[in-house]
Amino acid sequence: MGCSIIIRAYNEEKHIGRLLDGISRQTVQEPEIILVDSGSTDQTVAIAAGFPVKILHLPPEEFSFGRSLNLGIAEAQHESVVLASAHIYPVYPDWLERLLEPFAEARIGLCYGKQRGNAGGNPASNFAEQQVFAHWFPDRSCPRQIHPFCNNANAAIRRSLWEGHPYDETLTGLEDLAWARWLIDQGLALAYVAEAEVIHVHNETPRGVYNRYRREAMAFKRLFAEQHFSLVDFARLVVRNIASDVWHAAHQKALGKSLVEIVWFRWMQFWGTYQGYRHPGPVTQQLRRTFYYPRDIQSIPTQTAREMEPIRYNQP
Repeated sequence: MGCSIIIRAYNEEKHIGRLLDGISRQTVQEPEIILVDSGSTDQTVAIAAGFPVKILHLPPEEFSFGRSLNLGIAEAQHESVVLASAHIYPVYPDWLERLLEPFAEARIGLCYGKQRGNAGGNPASNFAEQQVFAHWFPDRSCPRQIHPFCNNANAAIRRSLWEGHPYDETLTGLEDLAWARWLIDQGLALAYVAEAEVIHVHNETPRGVYNRYRREAMAFKRLFAEQHFSLVDFARLVVRNIASDVWHAAHQKALGKSLVEIVWFRWMQFWGTYQGYRHPGPVTQQLRRTFYYPRDIQSIPTQTAREMEPIRYNQP
């Protein structure tokens, strides 16, 4: 089972080595790895050069998420193309194998896998963002998903489909959602694979969280022009999400160390969303709930134990 892996990176020296190490330990052997670097000024490129990686350079002034992906995919030699952010790393050695399994069905054109925060890392992921991941990426797989939500930090597509419809290079974000919506419009489907699990490391400042959600809201508004996000929505979703996070943090006995970060994360998340919507459809209620609504209170995950041992990083 051959595949190409496209990694987008900018100043990822803290993370790129662990991702490439995790790829080297996969049951899918010797995948083609293409790094698209957008002008890193740290050791990202030097670290990647120590692995069997083809490195492409995209000038920062030409960067967009879609352009970075299109540049990398154009160089890919395999039909199955895995898309990965440079600040993820796989949990299990069958990550690639499980992520690509749905392609056995001809009508599946996109697969995406589970993401979890760096709960035990140093620094640990923001508790509120861990709740976002748990909400967006449940513990149960969905072999034929009916809405276009997906995420290119941990996904795979068929190159032949991309050739007919490259990623939109003008979007400020959510190029993955736009591509998945096109896929569904063609009568094809996407699959969510819970077993294809990665750790997604975010260590953002409040300003970084604000900018990320503002950018994504601008893209969401463009994709669904009739959608609105008012100050009432802002206030309601801040309160609901903080309440949900506080409940989960208390249940996990983590409220004392998490309360402040929960409040600022949710405030910046939805303030950024509100400001993004102010820039120049109804969107399905299911998709709206996926993006913005909190985890259900008392929704405690019951993840099925896996027989496969996780990758032991920093060990041979």
